[in-house]
Amino acid sequence: MAQLFNIHPENPQPRLIRQAAEIVRAGGVIVYPTDSCCALGCRIGDKAAMERIREIRGVDERHHLTLVCRDLAEIGQYAKVDNTQFRLLKATTPGSYTFILQATREVPKRLLHPSRRTIGLRVPEHTVAQALLAELGEPLLSSTLMLPGDEQPLNDPEEIRERLERRIELVIDGGPCGIVPTTVVDLTGDVPVITRVGKGSTAPFGA
Repeated sequence: MAQLFNIHPENPQPRLIRQAAEIVRAGGVIVYPTDSCCALGCRIGDKAAMERIREIRGVDERHHLTLVCRDLAEIGQYAKVDNTQFRLLKATTPGSYTFILQATREVPKRLLHPSRRTIGLRVPEHTVAQALLAELGEPLLSSTLMLPGDEQPLNDPEEIRERLERRIELVIDGGPCGIVPTTVVDLTGDVPVITRVGKGSTAPFGA
């Protein structure tokens, strides 16, 4: 059965954060809070864990999984960012946005969009998520916790544990979590394109 960690939303307990990171490094799939919704997460290089996330979500390889990064510098490791894109990212991170960018060679091929060689990236504004990313020292491969047939993401830790108890290793309860996903912004063209309107304001992108 999946473990349940109650982690303080503003002062995360270092011991629990370390244990959560160890679970990820050992191949676990976790549920953790972000500034938009609860998310499924696993280690970036773990193919088996990635396939489990796709199975839980009921999506195929055409569905972008997201690299949840600690900061802009980490985004720069995994995505090609020009000066214009950098200014937009700097103005809107951390925040409730997912950005579609051209991937660098640091990104495993299996994580790329099969035809466009793009990747989704974001920097969350959530203390627990940031603490976990800092402990890991690398991004989390993630997807919004939206199960097939549901109309909105799950956000109740006990319900999440009950429904996914044998399919994941850990649920992190880091306080209230929303049900509005990130705004998705495609930055691969000449102008930003909003592909999903969510929690993040579209105003910074001229929309």
